[in-house]
Amino acid sequence: MARVKRGKIAHRKREKLLKKVKGFKAGRKKRYRLAKQAITKALVHAYIDRKRKKREFRKLWQTQIGAACKNSGISYSKFIYGLKQKKIELDRKILAQLARDHPQIFEKIVKTVSQ
Repeated sequence: MARVKRGKIAHRKREKLLKKVKGFKAGRKKRYRLAKQAITKALVHAYIDRKRKKREFRKLWQTQIGAACKNSGISYSKFIYGLKQKKIELDRKILAQLARDHPQIFEKIVKTVSQ
């Protein structure tokens, strides 16, 4: 009888996984079992950090807006409260960009809010 070679699909599956762990250190890039654990953990962290990234940026924007508000002589909380009272719907990302790149426009918004 002719010899039957097997394991094509399993081999491809392993190769595919080992391609994903390229750049990892030591046995985590060479050994299948360690690579599988490493990629699972990496994907978990990637998922968590996509959520964390949003929190971090919001904190950054709040800090930038707070610093710009202090220069204008108003606290961050009073500024945000004033925005809500005047029904000015600018999100923190845009406000932070205005405070950083266009301080004159941000000053006008602060004056509008503090009146």
